[in-house]
Amino acid sequence: MPDRKPNSAPAGVPERSIQLTQVTEWNDGVTRPYDDSLAVEEPLEIRIQGHPLTVTMRTPGHDRELAAGFLLTEGLIDNADQISDLRSVPTPGSGKHNTVEVDLRGCEFDPAQMQRNFFAASSCGICGKASINAIRQRGLRAPNPGFTVAPEILCTLPDKLRAAQTVFTSTGGLHAAALFNAAGDLLFLREDIGRHNAVDKVIGWALLAGQLPLDQHLLLVSGRGGFEIVQKALAAGLPILASVSAPSSLAVQLARELGLTLIGFLRGRRFVLYAAAHRCAPRQLP
Repeated sequence: MPDRKPNSAPAGVPERSIQLTQVTEWNDGVTRPYDDSLAVEEPLEIRIQGHPLTVTMRTPGHDRELAAGFLLTEGLIDNADQISDLRSVPTPGSGKHNTVEVDLRGCEFDPAQMQRNFFAASSCGICGKASINAIRQRGLRAPNPGFTVAPEILCTLPDKLRAAQTVFTSTGGLHAAALFNAAGDLLFLREDIGRHNAVDKVIGWALLAGQLPLDQHLLLVSGRGGFEIVQKALAAGLPILASVSAPSSLAVQLARELGLTLIGFLRGRRFVLYAAAHRCAPRQLP
């Protein structure tokens, strides 16, 4: 259980990302009421040219980054120049900003086709896709072959990610995605109720900040390394994707096909290399 401070939100936490609620704790036969902190989960609708594209369950905050990252990693745009406007707008009747509207230029957009192909939920970023093959056929390229990270540095990253998770510290209920350089410096982190949303927020920030491709970085995610996370990492040009849990079979297959270094079970002094092991220069046993 994280160290919680239920009566105060950490500094720098996005507005509406934490909600207080009254709970009752049972501990070895003794009960006590107290105010606990919950990670907020609300729908975000992304619209293009006024047409609904998708709805994803996310933790409010950094919604413009999330929308931009989603458009890039799902193959709707290739660069930030194709976004002519990106704005968060209030949802009618709710008083909340749960809609992001995007205007595009220089790219084709078929609203009916996009609505059929996209539906996202907090647990899976590719639910409702017409086919997995459509992702493979997007022309994603093999990432930077020359980027490497020492195993000793890799082992320090989970603790750095955990220490920077301000919302998780209060709620215990969020995933995180974080960018690191080859020296193991934490450069950028985002949290969200969904793993793929946290990744899109990081990549969306990089897109809007003119930092793509991320070919001199690695991405560490909490939870598992699923297929949708691998394809998002490839879309951003990341050479290495690491997770603290297991990858899926499709994630491993795609990483091997395109030469992405895929690392799982990064915990303590141990990790497992599933694809493109050369970037971590592991010392071989005799």
